Amino acid sequence: MTVKWEGVFPAVTTKFTEDDRLNMAAFLKNVEAQLAAGVNGIILGGTLGEASTLSEEEKAVLVRETVSFSAGRVPVILNIAEQTTAGAIAAAAAARRDGASGLMLLPPMRYKADARETVAFFKAVAASTDLPIMIYNNPIDYRILVTLDMFGELAACDNIQAVKESTREAGNITRMRNRFGDRFRLLCGVDTIALESLVLGADGWVAGLVCAFPAETVAIYELVKAGRLAEAVDLNRWFFPLLELDVHPKLVQNIKLAEVHTGLGTEQVRLPRLPLEGEEREQVLAIIQKALQSRPRLPEIPEKQQVSQKDRVAAE
Repeated sequence: MTVKWEGVFPAVTTKFTEDDRLNMAAFLKNVEAQLAAGVNGIILGGTLGEASTLSEEEKAVLVRETVSFSAGRVPVILNIAEQTTAGAIAAAAAARRDGASGLMLLPPMRYKADARETVAFFKAVAASTDLPIMIYNNPIDYRILVTLDMFGELAACDNIQAVKESTREAGNITRMRNRFGDRFRLLCGVDTIALESLVLGADGWVAGLVCAFPAETVAIYELVKAGRLAEAVDLNRWFFPLLELDVHPKLVQNIKLAEVHTGLGTEQVRLPRLPLEGEEREQVLAIIQKALQSRPRLPEIPEKQQVSQKDRVAAE
């Protein structure tokens, strides 16, 4: 399936059973809620999530099951975060075999590669596969900034098509547009500045709290793209305390607790993570419960402004 890098792409959490196995029933229930809300793709194996705790076989199961379950409604994207170029190339090949439609690719892990090394890494992976690639630019968490000049070199790789913009500077959307026009599709990767990024011209949103609140996330995107900014701002103000739970070291625990309270997940995490407890848990719970008590009725989006999942796939 062709990937149209626009709209809402949930970075879905991985669900586990109490005996630390993949909980595919809970996982697919959440995926179905995302699809019903009108998301544009599903991203698996987010690196700030629990991907680093998954075995290669578990990743393969998640890709195969998600591809089968989504049945062509949206593209399934696998995140690749490897220490070596050879490892990243092997992961890309495995993703393709398992049916993924595209890749989200990070720079080398652990080693702080310089600009020349990082570009060589991305180019080698891109040359090894025909899958479309979204570069994940997150210098805050991964220490490597992919600069405008580096993207200038990467523009030669036809299958490097998009950027998950997580520098936490909304102005980077404008910098990329001024330098490259529409050469790269730009998706905001930080929940708290997604609204601003979309207004500045981002094509989409790689979202976190969407895992618990898919309809609200899609509504903000649709309202902005429809030019209904006042409504988008109002909805974002309600959503913002929840969105802040995503920019936190315990974002996985935060999001999973929210999923429990919206009926879309479980609280099981994989060691070394532990569920929230004590005062920390109560603070997060208070945010979730306040939001649920004041949960707004979502505005109507006129039919001409909506695109069904079937139409999206047909258009691709």
